Amino acid sequence: MENYKYHMAAHDGNYDVVKDAILNDGKLITKKDDSGRMVLHWACVGGSKDLVEMLIEHGAELDTADETGWTPLICAACAGKLWVVRLLVGRGAVINVQNDGGHSPLQYAASKNHKEVLSYLLEGGSDINMRDKRGATALHRAASQGHVASVALLLQQGHSNCNLRDSQGNTPLHLACEEERTDVARLLLEAGADDAILNNEGKTAPQVIPNSLPKRDIPGLGNFYPSK
Repeated sequence: MENYKYHMAAHDGNYDVVKDAILNDGKLITKKDDSGRMVLHWACVGGSKDLVEMLIEHGAELDTADETGWTPLICAACAGKLWVVRLLVGRGAVINVQNDGGHSPLQYAASKNHKEVLSYLLEGGSDINMRDKRGATALHRAASQGHVASVALLLQQGHSNCNLRDSQGNTPLHLACEEERTDVARLLLEAGADDAILNNEGKTAPQVIPNSLPKRDIPGLGNFYPSK
């Protein structure tokens, strides 16, 4: 890792170390590590706003992707670094960028339950119904993880379509039921989720609820019984 010590210094927020290195060798700005990440990527993961700003001022490219398509903005959103996200978007970073898996900054903020980042990205014009390579939206990801606050934001602030089906035919309600996310299931039902939609296996959301979870625990699904 000696060759990439400044990448790690950026991750750790060592402003003076990184700045001195860049002033000594400007090529460090574009140098990539074994995963294709530049110093800016790691600074965004670490969350030092001042360091990120300095790197941008010295010519770091905002939308350069690593070997799997992660841009600095995706890194910052996934790490929950609100002020870095705000800085990158304010400087013109592509907000609806997707990595090789089709995942966007909004989807990572939702799946990690970074509520402030999620709210900011929604206000900034993120495509709330953008799909990843498996056809999942940010709402699918938040619902499957049981993140009540993120699901509420997506439904209330973003007006997310709660009945979109992923590549397996599952709606967010299917995923919430399958993972026993009862509070999320309630929110989705209140928002108009259709519990009669069939997935690719011909099952409705109530029919994928595991035997371990009584249907009565989810108001609105009480007339259904476990499928297993």
